[in-house]
Amino acid sequence: MTRSARRTRRTVQVVGASAAALLALSACSSSDSDSGSGEKSEGSAGGSEQLSGTVNVFAAASLTESFTELGEEFEKQHPGTKVVFNFGGSDSLAAGITSGAPADVFASASPRTMKVVTDADAASGTPATFVRNRLEIATLPGNPDKIASLKDLPGSGLKVVLCDKSVPCGAAAEKALTAADLDLTPVSYEEDVKSALNKVVLKEADAAVVYKTDVRAAGDKVEGVEFPEAADAVNDYPITLLKDAPNAEVGEAFIELVRSAEGQKVLTEAGFTAL
Repeated sequence: MTRSARRTRRTVQVVGASAAALLALSACSSSDSDSGSGEKSEGSAGGSEQLSGTVNVFAAASLTESFTELGEEFEKQHPGTKVVFNFGGSDSLAAGITSGAPADVFASASPRTMKVVTDADAASGTPATFVRNRLEIATLPGNPDKIASLKDLPGSGLKVVLCDKSVPCGAAAEKALTAADLDLTPVSYEEDVKSALNKVVLKEADAAVVYKTDVRAAGDKVEGVEFPEAADAVNDYPITLLKDAPNAEVGEAFIELVRSAEGQKVLTEAGFTAL
């Protein structure tokens, strides 16, 4: 073999070895890249976006105890969230929402007050009824005046308190009184059901027509008296996400909890009627 031939042969061998090395390195890099891409995809698919931030819930005063409990549970289930409540008369809350108050969720004690919000195009979607409530007479502990029915309230000299007719508990009381064909003039009309109940708790009134749930929440501070006309004044409670909700995602999640079996259990234990 000539010197020139030997030189050519060595050149081919070197080029061949280099090409093989490059192919091996390319295959290795491709394998590493595929492996890394797979881990990233798997991590992305396996993870879920964590809820965070504050959700502002406007809710009827009669929901105070049950929603407070659900709010605490929600925060446990979703670390990094905070539920802030504004409890009050449904009509006042609806007026605040339609005036631009920042809120994510509205839970009303009647479809009529919810309609104020939907008519103003402030609700996102169609409100859903999630629970019902009915009236009872709250009396002083031990029922010293022996109140047995709605008919015992008018003309008896008792100091009776009602919710204002503009709020759901007042509208329901008026409906029940009409069903019983009774005319009752209270010593005061209160802005929400908690204010009406508190008059009895403070012994500033002998009786108040309030919700069953509020009588139960007051414990031994009052005694409840059921009356048949309450069946004519059952209130549906609708809930909705608001159109301009600052934290819509968390608001939706809170509504899901309220409507879940877990939420319904808390509400029925508070005295509400499940659907």
